Amino acid sequence: MKIANIAKNTSYFTLALILQKVISFSYFIIIARAIGPENLGKYYFAISFTTIFAIFIDVGMASVLIRETAKVRQRAEYYLRNVIGLKLILTLFSFVTVFVLINLMGYPELTKQLVYLSSVAMILDSFTLTFFAVSRGFHNLSFESFAVVLYQALILSMGSLFLYFDYSLHWLMGAIVVASAINFLYSASIVKYQWKMSLWPQFNQDIIRNIIKMSLPFALFGIFQRFYTYFDSILLSILAGDTYVGLYSVAFKITFALQFLPLAFVASLFPAMSSYYVHNKKQLATIFERAMNYLIIIALPISFGIIVLADRIVLIFKEGYTGSILPLQIIVASLIFIFASYPVGSLLNACDRQRTNTANMGIVLVFSVLLNIFLIPRYQAIGASITVLITNALLLILGLFWVPKIIEYHKKVIITVFAKALLSVLIMGLVIWLIKVYIPIIASVFVGAVVYIGVLYILKGYTKEDIISIRNAIIGKA
Repeated sequence: MKIANIAKNTSYFTLALILQKVISFSYFIIIARAIGPENLGKYYFAISFTTIFAIFIDVGMASVLIRETAKVRQRAEYYLRNVIGLKLILTLFSFVTVFVLINLMGYPELTKQLVYLSSVAMILDSFTLTFFAVSRGFHNLSFESFAVVLYQALILSMGSLFLYFDYSLHWLMGAIVVASAINFLYSASIVKYQWKMSLWPQFNQDIIRNIIKMSLPFALFGIFQRFYTYFDSILLSILAGDTYVGLYSVAFKITFALQFLPLAFVASLFPAMSSYYVHNKKQLATIFERAMNYLIIIALPISFGIIVLADRIVLIFKEGYTGSILPLQIIVASLIFIFASYPVGSLLNACDRQRTNTANMGIVLVFSVLLNIFLIPRYQAIGASITVLITNALLLILGLFWVPKIIEYHKKVIITVFAKALLSVLIMGLVIWLIKVYIPIIASVFVGAVVYIGVLYILKGYTKEDIISIRNAIIGKA
C-alpha cells in the first residue's frame, strides 16, 4: 500500500464530501429561511436526539469491521454477518429507548412525531454504515463517495418540493427517511454483488464475544462523542427554548459542514494506519505528520475567514438569525482543534489505544455537560458555543499527550508549519477586514485565499513537492 493510494482515496472522498456538504448546506439555508428559528429548532432537535441513540445500534462495530478487514481480508464476511446479527437485536433496544424517553420528557406531539420519523432514518443509516465499513476495510471509497452525494441530492430534491407545496415538518423528515432507505439498499447491494458476501445474520458465540470485546472501547468513545456533539442542542431546548436551538444550529451547522476535510482524511488514513502499525512504524509517523500539517494549513484560513465575514454570512439566513453571528465566530474558532484532533484520534484507534481515546472523550464530555449547565442559562446559544471552543481544545491536548508513546514524530516541523500558517492567516484576515465592505463576499473569499496562499508560499509553509504530490495522487500517478 502506498501513500499515493491513500491520497487518491482521500481525493475521491473529499470531492464527494465537498459536493455533499455544499448540497446539505444549501438545503439547510433553504429550510432555515422557509420555516424560521423556532421550527428549525424543533427539526434540528429531533435529528440531534435520535443521532445520539444511533450509536447504541452500532456500538463501535463499524470501526472494528474496518480495522479487522484491513488486517485480514479473509475474516471480513464472518465479522460482517455476526455484526448484522448483533445489530438486529440492538436496533429494537435503541428504538424502544428513544420512544420511551421522548414520551417521558413531555414534548409536544409534533416534536415526538418528528423523532419517530428520524428514528427510522437512524436505523437505516446505521446498517449503511456497516456495509460501507467493509468497503473501507478493502481501501475502497469510490462506492461510498457516490452514495454520500446521492443521499444528499435526494433529500434536497424531495425536501425542496415539499417546501414548495408548503407541506408540514413531517414531510421534511420523511425526505430523510426515503433517502436513507435508498442508501441502505445501495450499500447492501455493493456488499452482496461487488464483494460477494452474504448478508444473512449469524450468531457465532466466539466471533460475537470477540467483536464485543474489541468494540467496547469504540462503543464508549462513540457514545461519549455523540453526547458531546449533540447533547448541547438538547440542553438548549430544555434550558432556553427551541428558538435558541435554531440560532445555535446555524452556527453549529456551518462549522460541522466544514469537517468533511478531516473526515475524508480519516476515512482513508484509518485502515492505512492500522496496517502500518503492524508492518511499518516509520511510515505510520510519516502519514501522521503529513495529515497534521495539511489539516493545520487548511483549518486556519477557513476559521479566520469565517470569523471576519460572520456578519455577512449569517445574512444569508434572513434577519431573524442575527443572533447566530457571535456563536458562529466562537464555534468556528475551534476549527483548528477539531481538524487536528481527527488524525490524533485515528492514530490512537488504529494502534489499539482506543481505550485511551475513549477515556479522553469521556473527560471532555463531563466538562462539556458541566460547562453547558453553567453557561446556557446565563448566555443561551453563546454559552453553548463557548463550551464547544473550550472542550475541543481540551480534547486535542489530551490526545497529543499520548502520541509520542506510539510513534516518534517531528514536533518542531508541525509547530513550524503552524507558526507560518498563523502569520499568513493574520495577514489574510487583516486584508479581508479592510476590503469586505467594498466588495461582494465571494470576492472577499477569493482575495483572502490568494493572499493566504501567496504569503504561506513565501514563508515556505508548503513546497512545490507538496503540490506535485497532491496533483499526482489526484490524477492517479505513483
